Amino acid sequence: MAALTRFCPSVRNTLVLIRAMKICIVVPMYNEEKIAEASVNEIIGYAKKLPGFITVVAVNDGSTDKTGDILEGLAVKYDNREFRFITSSINRGYGGALKLGIGFAIENNYDYALFMDSDLTNHPKYLRNFYDKMSEGYDYIKASRYIKYGGTSGVPFKRRIISIIGNSIAKLVTRLPLKDFTNGFRAVKVNILKKIELKEDGYSVIIEELKKVSKITNNFCEVPYILETRSKIAGSSKFNYNIVTFWNYAKYLFI
Repeated sequence: MAALTRFCPSVRNTLVLIRAMKICIVVPMYNEEKIAEASVNEIIGYAKKLPGFITVVAVNDGSTDKTGDILEGLAVKYDNREFRFITSSINRGYGGALKLGIGFAIENNYDYALFMDSDLTNHPKYLRNFYDKMSEGYDYIKASRYIKYGGTSGVPFKRRIISIIGNSIAKLVTRLPLKDFTNGFRAVKVNILKKIELKEDGYSVIIEELKKVSKITNNFCEVPYILETRSKIAGSSKFNYNIVTFWNYAKYLFI
């Protein structure tokens, strides 16, 4: 191996990147007392299998149940390198919670911020797929339901149709090399996130972020994953389909 790295700088650089890479996994939570502990344990379990410095950062977004207490207990269980949590005294919304997580990643000099949901519909078994693409240096990595080996499991037909139509329109308008635009399971280089200002506090922050990042870089890629339904234990989803939601997503496609 010494001889190989001596004569192959690209191999040597890749090995250094793998050894030193810092990743912040941002997990927004609002009233998730039923699944918060299981979610954090599961994500950390998969994160530990990866090289580098990886921290799961749960953002307690003004929860009114016991989510905050559960996260405090987990902070005692794990060391600071493995787990941290941020608490907002008010409910800022999905986008607001992400911005708190991004601020943490920037302040602590992480290389990538990876965003995933707390209900395990974005299963952490796919973290390895992300890690492999991070090791290749991509700026923006999206999990995709609409590429080979991607898909959905148990998602209602109506939601699948809405998603397919929405993502098809987004691809046609933006012409970005992606097939899954609305999915929030993604990783972004922190140096890229430093250069943009996110304003949305709702789920449309996903499209806002993507559009603003696309003005800085075209270094995108996707990894396949299966979107699963939210478990009955976790309760109902916080996401609602309505005309305001559609407009908040669509407006970023045309600016």
